[in-house]
Amino acid sequence: MSKNKIIMATQIIAARQGIITEEVRKVAIEEGLSAERLRDRVARGKVVITHNNGRNSSKPIGIGQGLRTKINANIGTSLDVCDLNLELEKARVAIKYGADTIMDLSTEGDLDLIRNAILKEVQVPFGTVPVYQAYIETVKKSKNPASMSIDDLFNVIEKQMRDGVAFMTLHCGITLDIVNHVIDHPRLNGIVSRGGAFLAAWMLHNEKENPLYSNYDYLLELAKNYDVVLSLGDALRPGSLADASDYAQFQELITISNLVKRAWDEGVQVIVEGPGHLPLDQIEANVKMEKLLCKGAPFYLLGPLVTDIASGYDHIAGAIGGAIAAMAGADYLCYVTPAEHLGLPSIEDVRQGVIASKIAAHAADIVKLGKKAIKHDIEMSKARSLLDWKTQISLSVDPDGAKEIHYRVRSKSGTCTMCGDYCTYKILGNSSRKSKKSISRQIVNP
Repeated sequence: MSKNKIIMATQIIAARQGIITEEVRKVAIEEGLSAERLRDRVARGKVVITHNNGRNSSKPIGIGQGLRTKINANIGTSLDVCDLNLELEKARVAIKYGADTIMDLSTEGDLDLIRNAILKEVQVPFGTVPVYQAYIETVKKSKNPASMSIDDLFNVIEKQMRDGVAFMTLHCGITLDIVNHVIDHPRLNGIVSRGGAFLAAWMLHNEKENPLYSNYDYLLELAKNYDVVLSLGDALRPGSLADASDYAQFQELITISNLVKRAWDEGVQVIVEGPGHLPLDQIEANVKMEKLLCKGAPFYLLGPLVTDIASGYDHIAGAIGGAIAAMAGADYLCYVTPAEHLGLPSIEDVRQGVIASKIAAHAADIVKLGKKAIKHDIEMSKARSLLDWKTQISLSVDPDGAKEIHYRVRSKSGTCTMCGDYCTYKILGNSSRKSKKSISRQIVNP
């Protein structure tokens, strides 16, 4: 079968038939668990296996129960900054520093060309938000976004599936009833999801139901044909702490929980997307609520951001929230950059955002996965006790940054410039490897 043709069996259907696909086998090796155990989790929807299809295929990634916490990096053009080469470099930098997946959120330029150029560039699963392209093309064509037809939307969805994207954010759970509730009971920050806002505006103008909800069976048919993972977007995620864990957010989640079951019934893989902005003490409850309502479906969060005042440092606020969420059971973190809420991220913003999310994911994995996750930390500790700077730098989440800091001023003592000759390892050595007598000699005769 040509790779450009429609796929006839999804990962979840194959798993239910007892088949261990090549993708499951590769992910199992990378994650350090048996292929049979991974296959069973895929069959139950607890894990998704996602990869680009067609001519720009990618390595498969597993997201879900018992696996390493994955991170996603968003890139894409905007009306004010439309530079494909810039976005390609962002993708390269994001992958270099540890992004497991890339999403294209472009809103300006030739969107088909941009998507396919990034797809060709990256060797990791690639995601999109199809309603962006459908809505924007309608605006350019008719100046009236409300004139977007259901065919316009689904033609874009199928075109992007045909191009080989691995997963799609689709805001299927925002219904006309929930939108009317938000209008009648205003939030401090309203609807902050761009895709959700596009669909809410369309619903209100046309007085019709969300086409992704009313035509969900057709969407499942397409996703099944192309084995695309549906990432069920949280159109009503809170955009401020004041709106966290409100009726609209949870009502959408309840709707999504039913959509998860319908997807599984049809053999379609799904991820559930989660909030946005949450106080520290609400994060664990939100994760457990999703896991309960959606029967363990993989959970994907933006951040979450634990304060609203970290402008310029939202990557830190997001990493704090991400670590707590992943420790509580979230499976997938969308990075947040220092540019969040302020502007289009630069290449350096992307680098810092990925690194912050990577630290958060790893910190949580030490708790979730134990020995499998902590081995590099143990090696780092050994290298520190031996003042082995080469190994310390190589094991760092950002080796280039660690090297620049250590060598920007040369140490006279072979330690770092913070302690010099008063370094504890220089005074006592590695006390776990030395006798009391040798330590005493070293103190007297340094």
